[in-house]
Amino acid sequence: MRLTSDGTIHNPLPKPHTPAGGLALDEVPIYHPLSDFDFQSLSLVLNTEWIELDLFRYALDTFSLEDFEKAGLSKADRALVAYMADQEVGRATNVYNMLGPAAAKPCEYKYPFKTVQEFITFSKQVTRIGEAGVIGFIEHLDSRPSAQLLLQTVTTEARQQMVIRQFEGLFPMPVWFQTAITQSMQWSLEARYIVSYLKVNHKYPLIWQVFPELRITNNPNSTDPHFGPSISTLRTALSHSGREVEFEFDAPGKQVGPDGKYTTSTNASAPKYATWISQLNVTYTPLENVKSSETNGDAIGRSTTKQPEVPELYPGLTTHGHPIINGTVFVVLVDETFT
Repeated sequence: MRLTSDGTIHNPLPKPHTPAGGLALDEVPIYHPLSDFDFQSLSLVLNTEWIELDLFRYALDTFSLEDFEKAGLSKADRALVAYMADQEVGRATNVYNMLGPAAAKPCEYKYPFKTVQEFITFSKQVTRIGEAGVIGFIEHLDSRPSAQLLLQTVTTEARQQMVIRQFEGLFPMPVWFQTAITQSMQWSLEARYIVSYLKVNHKYPLIWQVFPELRITNNPNSTDPHFGPSISTLRTALSHSGREVEFEFDAPGKQVGPDGKYTTSTNASAPKYATWISQLNVTYTPLENVKSSETNGDAIGRSTTKQPEVPELYPGLTTHGHPIINGTVFVVLVDETFT
C-alpha cells in the first residue's frame, strides 16, 4: 500500500465528492461477530457491561439517599447513577444482540467497597478498565459494523468516567489520550469480581489469559475528606514522579474468577521491571526490594519501584507541561523490556 501524505488526490474519484479508498463503504452492515476473535472480544465487553449494570444497581440498593448525602452527593447525583445503570441496560442489550444465542448471561458478583466513597472509587476503576479494553482491540475486529457500535458505546463510557471523577472532586479529564490495554489485561482485572456463572455461560468460556493479581498497597487517596464533588478542581494529579510505589503480587496457579474455573498464569520469569501503560506511552522502571513470603498458604511477592520521571508528551505545546503518567494508570510487572 502506498503512503499518501502529500495532500494531493492520487486516484480518480469513485463517485462525486468521494475520495478513493476506505473500507466497506458500499456494503450492507452486519452487526455480528465474523471470527472467533470477534466473538471472544465482544463476549468480554458483554461481561463488562453486566458487571457495570450490576454495580450501579447494587450501589443504589445498598446505599440510601442519606448515605449519598453524607458523601457530599445530592439526590440528583444518585439519580445520575440510576441513569448510568439504564445506560448499561442498553449497552448490554446492544452487545447481547450482536452475539446471539451464545451470549453471556448476568452472573453473581462481589465488590470491594462498604461506603459510598469507596463505591465511587471502584466505579472509576471499573469504567476505566472497560474503556481501555475496547480501545485496545476495536481496531482489530473483523466485523467493522460491530466495531462502530462499540465505538458509540465507549464514548459514553468515557463520559461516565468523567462524571465519576467529578463525584470525587478530581479533575475530570487529566489526560490528553485514553489508554489502551489488551483483552487478557482487561479480563484479569475483571474476573476477580465474578463469583459465579450461570451454567449456560460455562459452555462458552472466555479464552483470554488471567494474570496473577498485582496490588498497589499505597495507592494515593482519592477520597481525601477535605475535597467533595466538583465540576472541576485543581486536583489534576494525586501522585508525582519519584514517589515510591509498593507492590504485592500473587504467584501463578491460583483458581480465580467465576466458580474458580480460571487459573492464573504467566509466561514470564521473575519480575524485574514495572511497566507503566498510560496514554500513548509505555514506560519501564526497575523493581527494588523484591522478596517473597507466604500468607495463608499462598505465595506472595513484594517489591517497590519509583514512579517514573517521564518527558512531556509533546514538549513545548503548553506552558506547564503535561504528565504522561496521570489519571488511572495501568501497571504490569515484567521480566524484560521492549523498545
